[in-house]
Amino acid sequence: MPDNTTHTTELASHYISQVNSDLDHNRKEQERITAELAALQEQLNILQQDHTVLVTMQQALGVPATPVQPASTESATLPPPRKKPASASGTRRPAKKAAAPQPQDEEASQPTLVDLIHQHVSNQNEPRSAAEIAEALRQAHPQRTIDTKVVRTTLENLVAKNRVRRNRQNSSVFYTPTSTAQQEAASTDEPQPEPAQ
Repeated sequence: MPDNTTHTTELASHYISQVNSDLDHNRKEQERITAELAALQEQLNILQQDHTVLVTMQQALGVPATPVQPASTESATLPPPRKKPASASGTRRPAKKAAAPQPQDEEASQPTLVDLIHQHVSNQNEPRSAAEIAEALRQAHPQRTIDTKVVRTTLENLVAKNRVRRNRQNSSVFYTPTSTAQQEAASTDEPQPEPAQ
């Protein structure tokens, strides 16, 4: 009987040791993968910001937009933990391809950021700063990501094309419509041509 108890105690001790070792290994792996995911997410965020800036610059330069869209944050999120072992790379790639057509369809019907900025400036009676214009566009279009730096760069490109005028007041820069821009805004504000009498 004492031998049987000793054997059971040694066996339990062995299992406890093995479980503790496995748990420790599991925790370390979770920490390593979590750190890798955070680094990859940060890289993805930087790439998405760069993509937005580059697309805006492309639009400001008048180059036709390419149909390639950045991966949305939603499509880049990982599946629930139970789905990870079943081919994580194979699971994520189709999700990106499936999610890509929806933003393209929505963006095709939306005006470009350049058009929004030009239209906003053209409708203003007073000079506006890039920050004011960006804030107004964010409020008017909450579904879009509008960065003040991108708006400022776009405004400077519009100035270079003589579609917007830049005014300096001390250390501040304000933007106003050119007379051509005011005329275009007036023509777009008219809902219908006047009826013949």
